[in-house]
Amino acid sequence: MLRRRFLAVTAALASAPLLAFDADLWQRLQSGGYVLLIRHAATIPGIGDPPGFRLGVCSTQRNLSEQGRRDAHAIGAAFRDRGIPLGAVLSSRWCRCLDTARLAFGRVEEAPMLDSMFNDGEAAKRAKLREVLGRVNAFGSEAGKTNLVLVTHDVNIRALVGELVAQGEIVVARPGSNRLEVVGRLRA
Repeated sequence: MLRRRFLAVTAALASAPLLAFDADLWQRLQSGGYVLLIRHAATIPGIGDPPGFRLGVCSTQRNLSEQGRRDAHAIGAAFRDRGIPLGAVLSSRWCRCLDTARLAFGRVEEAPMLDSMFNDGEAAKRAKLREVLGRVNAFGSEAGKTNLVLVTHDVNIRALVGELVAQGEIVVARPGSNRLEVVGRLRA
């Protein structure tokens, strides 16, 4: 009997709506002061971008799949439905990130510091990390009733907080002294 109940609950959670299972974390986000590191939503299968891709020319890049577009809408709906206050929404200039932000939140500011570090040398990676942490520190000193949204790539999130993230997954962090302290994750 208990085993059946456990399996039923597990099945219900597996089919639950996007981002609907961490009530405590959602409640904390309502007070603001967090940084939301969002990996772009699901893309057309592949790794990286086709040879010769160009920023600003989406047809040359790996873009969101139809499922990714639905997931991005669902991410935004989850934030709106819960009344989560959002401040700036910053994004990598890659089309899959910009589209994720626009579809989820209806607005976005391009932020080159969030561009993929996949092909960057060590000096360029360090410079981007310094710039992101500088922005996070500035937000931390002014954070009040909103949350800062950063839409970027897995490689960037790993460099910032040391965590692998799935497409459309969100790492919730608190600004610290020149670092980010992970407090939870919200999964698609």
